[in-house]
Amino acid sequence: MDKEKKKRNWLSRLSFGSISLLAAALLLLAYVSVIIDPAKAWFFTLFGLLYPLVLIATLVLFVWSLFRRSSMRGLLLVALLPSLLFAGRYFQPRHGAPEGEPTLKVVSYNVGLFAHGEGFSDRLSVADSAAAYLRRQDADIICLQEFYLPSSENMDKWLSRQFPGYKADYYVLTGKSGHAGNLTLSRRKVLDRGKEVFEKSTNMALWTDVRLDSSSLRIFNCHFESYNISLSGLVKVIRNDVFLEETGLKMRRALRERPRQVAHVLESVEKAPVRSVVLGDFNDNPLSYTYFRLLRGRKDGFTQAGHGFGATYRSLWPLLRLDYILCPRELKAVSYTVGNVKYSDHYPVIATYYETGRDTK
Repeated sequence: MDKEKKKRNWLSRLSFGSISLLAAALLLLAYVSVIIDPAKAWFFTLFGLLYPLVLIATLVLFVWSLFRRSSMRGLLLVALLPSLLFAGRYFQPRHGAPEGEPTLKVVSYNVGLFAHGEGFSDRLSVADSAAAYLRRQDADIICLQEFYLPSSENMDKWLSRQFPGYKADYYVLTGKSGHAGNLTLSRRKVLDRGKEVFEKSTNMALWTDVRLDSSSLRIFNCHFESYNISLSGLVKVIRNDVFLEETGLKMRRALRERPRQVAHVLESVEKAPVRSVVLGDFNDNPLSYTYFRLLRGRKDGFTQAGHGFGATYRSLWPLLRLDYILCPRELKAVSYTVGNVKYSDHYPVIATYYETGRDTK
């Protein structure tokens, strides 16, 4: 019996050690993914996507290793330490009293073509209800991605009716069923505007120069390449080899195109005569090459003033945070909220700011 017990204990230690090594390796690969261009090594993106699940698993293993007094606890602790820098981009404790009086309020919302609203009979009803919600936010800047109106609706008349007092700037593709694209609404004085259209893609970025109290700001309203994979599609992937192949092609295309689109926007940011806010649906997680490239020289409103989970994709909440507001250092976030409304497959993000100094670019 003693030999059998020793054998079981040895196998248990071996299994625990192997699982711990795997978890630590996956966690370290997730950290590395932020510096690897997915166009060159696409599979690193998968490690970043899995990060929240791997982090939780590694934490559980670490606590277990303490109870077992396992020799793996040191390795697990080393693997967990970098998460002190990264985990806050997914979850934030409640911050103290905000500093300063907010002077600018910004909303970013991927409205999903108004095709995912719960309890509505048609997309125009979703659009009207979402517009009423956005008006109640009383924001200075509203940026929408995957905006949609049916062909029976006149864009300018609908916008004037729904958003009085706002200057509208939009770029939409028009087909038989309707108009779809990006929309930026501003109550601040608009100084200039333009767009960045991505090659061989319906995704794009609008930019709008607006006047603040003591400076000017360029708002980049971005929608980067998505995987175009639904949850129902994922079920089909498991059951059908054809869908598996199609899913692989979609993922590789998105992973190839997104870095190019990010580079395109950053080139425009560098040429801008004023500081830039980069916001919108990045279709990538906070532990990604996309996010960290766009973050350079800017601050994430969620890490400054958010609390709780920052996830913005409804179907896989709280795992996926895809929507962001990244501001220059001259703006300090006073509040940051993820709106709990179901007009889309995404949640809106809402932030307020105050200016800490003049724009010196």
